[in-house]
Amino acid sequence: MFSSAAELANKLRAARYIADPVTLAVVYLAIRMRKPLLIEGPPGCGKTELAYAVAEAASAVVERLQCYAGITEEKAIGKFDEALQKLFLETQSENLAKDWNDTRQRLHTLDFFVEGPLLRALHYREHPCVLLIDEIDKVDHGFEALLLEVLSAWQITVPKLGTITATTVPFVVLSSNEERRLGDPLRRRCFYLRFDYPSVERETEILSIRSRTENARLRSQLAGLAHALRGWNMEKPPSIAEMLDLAQALEILGSEEISHEQRDLLLPLLAKTDADRKRLMLRAGFEGLVADSKRYRDELVAGKGPGKVTPGSERAMPTEAVA
Repeated sequence: MFSSAAELANKLRAARYIADPVTLAVVYLAIRMRKPLLIEGPPGCGKTELAYAVAEAASAVVERLQCYAGITEEKAIGKFDEALQKLFLETQSENLAKDWNDTRQRLHTLDFFVEGPLLRALHYREHPCVLLIDEIDKVDHGFEALLLEVLSAWQITVPKLGTITATTVPFVVLSSNEERRLGDPLRRRCFYLRFDYPSVERETEILSIRSRTENARLRSQLAGLAHALRGWNMEKPPSIAEMLDLAQALEILGSEEISHEQRDLLLPLLAKTDADRKRLMLRAGFEGLVADSKRYRDELVAGKGPGKVTPGSERAMPTEAVA
């Protein structure tokens, strides 16, 4: 996919994805060494986006397996199309008696199999493929075991169909929000990255290349607000994507700065649970968050970087009544 880590960095930047040097090196090595990449971290910190950015940078196809509790092998690998098999038998009824064994074997080939994302990812010939196994922490250990053959031998064994070997080896990204600990056999087959929410500086840089606002001070304040909110122990901290949505909303509204008077307007964009909404409705709470965002902005603009104080720790949790 890429001839060097520098080429990967340049193409990811062109795909509007910013990665630190360690992440770049690990992604490059995983691609060159044909190793799956396991990324763990909180929701909304850029895990899934990395897979799409690599695909865009490499002009690759993305096959996404969205995991959930109770997912079956059929959803991941695929299944035989019984209706198509039946239609074939009906149209070939005259030949069944002559060579039934040949007909039965043909019924259990890929011609009659509806491929799932795992199998499709092994079959791409014209384009490279990125296989995204998203939120792997939602499945059980049995489904994890199903993936081991794919991630180590690059093949899938399907009853009646046989063993399907990869035509080309995809670049595999597994993401986890850490709802449960993944098994060691899966971890052993992967390179590992830990993602956290970006620093104020890094999120400002992300906003500069992914948002349309040209107001540098507003971008810095947005990054500072995100940093402050994530340090406030919210039930649902804002993701990078949600801060990009907020930047777009402020641009539409023509806002040059975030102020505490905008609280009621911004709540639907920032508070996604009832508990978070009630906490942000506290007058001193939201005013303090906006004050923090301005302080982080001013430190960043002055070239000092954000202070060492954990956001929200410099003041007690507000107890005032809802304004």
